[in-house]
Amino acid sequence: MAELGLPAPFAADLVLPDAPTGLLVIAFSSIGHDPSRMPAPEFRRMAIGTDRAALFFRDQSRSWASHPGWAGALRQAVAAVPQPIRRIVTLGVSMGAVSALRAAEVLPVDAVLAFGPQHDLRNEARWSDWTADQTIPPCPLPAGPWITLCHGMQDDAAQAMAFPMQEQVDHLLFPKLGHSTLAPHLKTHGLQGMVDALCRGDRRRLLAIAQAAGGQRRQLPR
Repeated sequence: MAELGLPAPFAADLVLPDAPTGLLVIAFSSIGHDPSRMPAPEFRRMAIGTDRAALFFRDQSRSWASHPGWAGALRQAVAAVPQPIRRIVTLGVSMGAVSALRAAEVLPVDAVLAFGPQHDLRNEARWSDWTADQTIPPCPLPAGPWITLCHGMQDDAAQAMAFPMQEQVDHLLFPKLGHSTLAPHLKTHGLQGMVDALCRGDRRRLLAIAQAAGGQRRQLPR
């Protein structure tokens, strides 16, 4: 991975493909564990492919993509990709999932895969140590891209159900999983296939894998 020179508190690493097709995958990191260190790149194995460039974007301020310099740093990172970009997909877990969704307000994103994004961090105690001194707006669902949301319902039901239902959004609920167990479960039940399907724009395949892993499509109440 080649590190790109971004202004603090941001960092990004880039991996270029052997056979470029114009596809760029942007993987956003979650908060990590040590607030004194930059979060590590996430989805390193899954985002990289012979046909796609992979950009790993990180935010040491843990701003949930609300830092005033976040959008500019993201644009700078994408502009540093030395190959034509014809299609962008984004993905992330938790804070990274919120970032993946906010990126679609900044860039011409075609598809988003978001695991456990927080809809609203106000009155949410689980991340209060990280968010106490910040004003973080609710998470958007940008119109335009195909969006797939995944939530573990054991402890994320309130956050999950706060997202509105709208066109081009597939919302998968995992009743037997929680916020911290969703991604590990999917890693052993087809997450690589979900990422590959996202990259291909194969909605049917992505949903089939998620449902086989225990996800249930969210439906409007009858």
